[in-house]
Amino acid sequence: MDRLGAIPVAPDRVEFRVWAPAAEAVAVRLDSGDHALERTRPESWTADVAARAGDDYWFVVDGRALPDPCSRFQPEGVLGPSRVVDTRRFEIAPGPKPTLDELVLYELHVGTFTPDGTFDAVVPRLRGLRELGISAIELMPVATFPGNRNWGYDGVYTFAPHPAYGGPDALARLVDAAHREGLAVILDVVYNHIGPGSDAIAAFGPYFTDRYERLWGAVLDYAQRGVREWAIQNAELWIRDYQIDGLRLDAVHWVFDESRPHVLAELKQRVDALVISEMNSEDLRPLEEWGHDAMWLDNLHHELHVLLTGERRALYEQFGSIDGLVHELGRANTERFVVCAQNHDQIGNRARGDRLPPAEHRVALACVLFSLHTPLIFMGEEYDERRPFQFFTDHIDEAVAERTRQGREDDVLWATGTPGPQPDPQDVQTFERSKLEPRDADPFYRELLALRRELPRELDVRADGSRVVLSRGDTRLLLDFAAKTVELDNRRRLDGAGQRAEAPASPAPERERRRLDGAGQRAEAPASPEPERET
Repeated sequence: MDRLGAIPVAPDRVEFRVWAPAAEAVAVRLDSGDHALERTRPESWTADVAARAGDDYWFVVDGRALPDPCSRFQPEGVLGPSRVVDTRRFEIAPGPKPTLDELVLYELHVGTFTPDGTFDAVVPRLRGLRELGISAIELMPVATFPGNRNWGYDGVYTFAPHPAYGGPDALARLVDAAHREGLAVILDVVYNHIGPGSDAIAAFGPYFTDRYERLWGAVLDYAQRGVREWAIQNAELWIRDYQIDGLRLDAVHWVFDESRPHVLAELKQRVDALVISEMNSEDLRPLEEWGHDAMWLDNLHHELHVLLTGERRALYEQFGSIDGLVHELGRANTERFVVCAQNHDQIGNRARGDRLPPAEHRVALACVLFSLHTPLIFMGEEYDERRPFQFFTDHIDEAVAERTRQGREDDVLWATGTPGPQPDPQDVQTFERSKLEPRDADPFYRELLALRRELPRELDVRADGSRVVLSRGDTRLLLDFAAKTVELDNRRRLDGAGQRAEAPASPAPERERRRLDGAGQRAEAPASPEPERET
């Protein structure tokens, strides 16, 4: 299927194309009037019309004026007209191409990363991230959602960078600036549902199906060619037009498709970029069947979280053992699993959006950064940010806003097992409380990130009681889950506040020991000296 949406083909000509299989008549409404589209294929309509980049338009489907489902810009939000954008004029420097074993991801939410909350405001922070040792920023979803405040997973117009963040031109400037700093850009995209306002999309055709169980909204019907193109062409847009270096596909376990190939396998075949999927279980289809490069897997986070906090409810019931931690650290092909000490879900789905306490956080993040997995740092972790990251929305439909408030307690109970009232998602202060108060990065994390680039891709894991020793080459990391302390290379031992503390006696003979290379294969392990006491 040819490219959907409004595509400039000459300085004063635009080709409009839309998938509307059941429509009797389709037109594009411009300031110059309505212009009829012709049915060029059984399910799509096209017209080449006198128009320019910057012109606003509506599609008129059987008399109803609606935004373009593949709109490149919604300057007035989800209820306003679409705008023609000529992405060919973007000047974006080529990006770096980090391999998985070089990748260090930094997840950020554009609206709360800086006081201004825009793409342009991110740019001055890029050099500091690169100097810290970050190789790629990962933007939470930027598609146009209802209102001006949202995590981004309620996007309706998925091709259109949100005007509150600065729109298409500002996103192009951010990607260009990141590339010039040597940073890749990964974009979080959502193909498992469409946010509130999806009825405007459904007016064009059978985008949704009731064949499957629903969670967040109506289930997208990927048996329909036009729906597949809506998702895959969106992925192509980010890579081709914005020079995005990779995509993080949200919650792919809620993408249902019985076709062959699966829609997410076809997506990977058509985009020349890194594709990372989020899975909340050990469903390895993204890696084993769809050809994706990597996937999020929360198991290491859950093992660390329970060992450090003692919380064993809900999602954490099956986790929290040293054996489980050792197993996760020794997975095969570890670089294909993205792991974290915290991320937007693990913080934001807590009742108050609170982050790990300093001592617990230091141990967890040190373990993540020293592992052979692909690490993800959530914004602010590098200096142990204390402000929360709470769940916030700005729904323009009050009925939707009220359902969101009512459903939030159930969501938190499911995620953490903790009942109780939540901050009002619609209150602007919930959003404001989530903005960062940046400080200089902790030298400890800076050193761990530097070591990642130097150490061999082999990991030796020894466990004794509550203590675990990780070794890569001649560098070791001692994690003590009872004392909640971490020691790097036996030269220093830091408590939760980052202060030098007295080192304990060396661990007793190990209970379990593994030495693994980057592919998770057991290797012959030479005798290792016991950790020395600090002098």
